[in-house]
Amino acid sequence: MSSATTKTAIRCRDLRKIYDGKVEAVRGIDLDVFAGECFGLLGPNGAGKTTTIEILEGLLAPTSGTVELLGREWRKDDRDLRELLGISLQETRLAEKLTVRETLELFASFYRRPRRPETVLLELELAEKADAWVGKLSGGQRQRLAVATALVGNPQLLFLDEPTTGLDPQSRRQLWDIVRAFQQQGGTVLLTTHYMEEAERLCDRIAIIDHGKLIASGSPSELIARYAGCQVIEFATEPPLDGAGREVWLKLPGVASVHGENGRAFLSVAEPHETIPALLTAVHARGLRLAHLTTRQASLEDVFVHLTGRYLRDE
Repeated sequence: MSSATTKTAIRCRDLRKIYDGKVEAVRGIDLDVFAGECFGLLGPNGAGKTTTIEILEGLLAPTSGTVELLGREWRKDDRDLRELLGISLQETRLAEKLTVRETLELFASFYRRPRRPETVLLELELAEKADAWVGKLSGGQRQRLAVATALVGNPQLLFLDEPTTGLDPQSRRQLWDIVRAFQQQGGTVLLTTHYMEEAERLCDRIAIIDHGKLIASGSPSELIARYAGCQVIEFATEPPLDGAGREVWLKLPGVASVHGENGRAFLSVAEPHETIPALLTAVHARGLRLAHLTTRQASLEDVFVHLTGRYLRDE
């Protein structure tokens, strides 16, 4: 997607948020989200991701910087913006003694030009539960209802904060289909998630935030190629090599980066057929035995670990 040919749905420049005059949660973020795309915002806890999203949603005022959504700004166009946004929080608390239909009708009443609740119920596969109390729904049904309350206002821009946390695989994929359908109708999505597979499947582009700064952005394939190589070699030795092992493996031909976890080493490489023979030679030369060896395609998880030193779900 090119900014020269595509309208920008979200634009922020030099976004900053300082708490109590000293804690800088967001430190000069520039961000562009194009109309019609699903954009993923990823980051470990404490990275400034939640603060950034709350500023974009109009729930929090920035200390400095500018935010523009769909060509409008908070504090100037608040009413218009609230008509154009749909927001689904990670934990949406709904009245348990209302039915599913009553809940959607209530949310629809907040907007000037809402969608028909019955249509939204059908799209989110909740029609059979229309007369059921919210308190009787399963976890997956509740989460779909939360997304339904965000969609019933007929938004152009949808914020989804951890929409599939705690859901079983089938419910998760149902929500993926809902997101794709919204995009196909011209909607724009800003998504946060702790599931890297979800980000790879849904997001056209991704931005990674750490320590209040945007440290990388691009499509999943671009980020993988740029930071994780094409392949990952995972192996373990007996006895395990101590902390000096990282430098040993980093010197092997074709190795772009190294990290360890639970006694195993992970090498990001471009050509595993060049690296593996050298790895076997290095293991033998140090009197070690290879206890485990596999290769796989590099993933977005590898990118995140390379950039932050942490796994996203470790949080």
